[in-house]
Amino acid sequence: MSLYHVWATAMAPPEALIFRGMHLLFALVLVYLLFPVARTADGERRWWWIDAALIVLSAAVVGHIFVTYQSITNRIIYIDDLTLRDQVMAVLAVLLVLDATRRVIGWALPITAMVFLGYAMLGTDIKLQVLLEQMYLSTEGIFGSTLGVSATYVIVFVLFGSFMEKSGTGKLFMDFALSLTGHTAGGPGKVSVVSSSLFGTISGSAVANVMVDGPIAIPLMKRSGFKPSFAAGVEATASTGGQIMPPIMGAAAFVMAEYLAVSYFQVTLWAWIPALLFYAAVFAAVHFHAKRSGLMGLPRSELPRLGAVLAERGHLFIPIGVVLGGMSLSFSAPLCALAGAVSCLPVALLRKTTREGIGWHSVIEGLQGGARDALSVAMACACAGIVIGVIALTGVGISFTQVVIALAQNTLLLALLLTAVAGIVLGMGMPTTPAYIVMVSLLVPALVKLGVQTPAAHLFALYFAVLSAITPPVALAVFAAAGLAKAGMWETGWQAMRIGAAGFIVPFMFVYEPALLMIGPWTTVASAVVSAAIGCVLLAAGLFGYLLQPCSAWQRVVLVAAALLLIKPGWATDVAGAVLVLAVVLGQWRQRARGVPAASGD
Repeated sequence: MSLYHVWATAMAPPEALIFRGMHLLFALVLVYLLFPVARTADGERRWWWIDAALIVLSAAVVGHIFVTYQSITNRIIYIDDLTLRDQVMAVLAVLLVLDATRRVIGWALPITAMVFLGYAMLGTDIKLQVLLEQMYLSTEGIFGSTLGVSATYVIVFVLFGSFMEKSGTGKLFMDFALSLTGHTAGGPGKVSVVSSSLFGTISGSAVANVMVDGPIAIPLMKRSGFKPSFAAGVEATASTGGQIMPPIMGAAAFVMAEYLAVSYFQVTLWAWIPALLFYAAVFAAVHFHAKRSGLMGLPRSELPRLGAVLAERGHLFIPIGVVLGGMSLSFSAPLCALAGAVSCLPVALLRKTTREGIGWHSVIEGLQGGARDALSVAMACACAGIVIGVIALTGVGISFTQVVIALAQNTLLLALLLTAVAGIVLGMGMPTTPAYIVMVSLLVPALVKLGVQTPAAHLFALYFAVLSAITPPVALAVFAAAGLAKAGMWETGWQAMRIGAAGFIVPFMFVYEPALLMIGPWTTVASAVVSAAIGCVLLAAGLFGYLLQPCSAWQRVVLVAAALLLIKPGWATDVAGAVLVLAVVLGQWRQRARGVPAASGD
């Protein structure tokens, strides 16, 4: 599977239906090999003949498209009748996609697709033959643009991440973060924030980020005095932000580029400032919590030195530079990712310090890991294609937009709140990419109709699909981190939401102030960034009760109010926020001068 996509990226992929069909065939076969219908107590495959039969059916379904490709492309869609074989293969294709998606990511997305299919069959007058044609014999259903994004972009970037991991870049990120922040107050927590943001750029999965970074960062945090729930909350929140952190974001960013008909590089430009605001707030939250709790950093004697880290492993940053350099020169994103992936292991071989363990087996393992990690996205995109196909065929998206506008009573804030809640709920049951796709089809058009700039509307949907990973009751990143820290899920979830509070506010910020997406004059962008950054830091100060010293209750309330005023665009609110901050700062200076004991408690 990996080698096929490497060839297609390097030599230019074939026609859309053929290329997407091969991608889906590889994914279906691997899902039925790696996720059997049942296992025995000792892990052996049970009822293997069922999986073998499903593999044969998968080959038949996709093979039918290859064999009849000329007639498919020459027929008049929705006019020419389907043959009985076409109809049987279409039904099988839908059933196979639903089953394979269920095996990889659970029931939520398949159930959503079945609801839409049920609506199309029972709630409209659309003929079954037309529905089957939309799903199977067009590029508007299973083989739609979402599967195209998975085949063209996602798998190549997943391969890049897999080879980065094999080259030892994870250790570089951890040592780099330790050398920068490990000695400061709450240093291990800041290490988690920095390393998770770096690793997230090549991972794109919150849970994968937690499972790679967490086993090192969480014990470090606990050892330095952080409570298990807080340590797990920091790791979960920082890992979740990797999906929105350029230069290499999660899979949904590639889908966004396809929807908006812009380059992936343009999407990263829009995403830079909001992502940095998010991580600045998370970093500040760790700092203020550590200062209030009296938590110190790690001894410098136990930490790697920045110069030594860069001298020994700094060259492992080169593949990331290859990707960024290629995209800045307007080469296609998949080709840049392929060049980065190809450069990973040769770069690791340049120095003796990173050469150990690198061999031909690393190439095989990198290819295997890339294909395996791409399965969940491939099946999610295929299943989401069913939903998109029904929406396009029935026009339910337009009706849903009208409902949202009616519920919001033409009030933008209410529409944004409805979209935020929908994103969190959808993201609880399915990965970020399909949750974002469903929101784009149903909710984003309503935001655009209410005056939100299109890039801001799409990023708004993406943010809340991402943040569902730290929003209980179903918060996958929280589950993973809490398990590593041996902490309670609900307590960890609360801490993660408090640490990542700015993440729930930043999307509203760039909707009302598009300058935060680098849209508009640079003077406006600069002033918006400065006030928003100060606001995010003050929000963390208010939530965690520390600025120059521990805050009293009234000071915390005032800091949160000042933060919200500074976050809201406009000179009047910025001035009001600055006045409130000045009042708290003067109050704390006077308390310190008079020797008044600082506030205590959390």
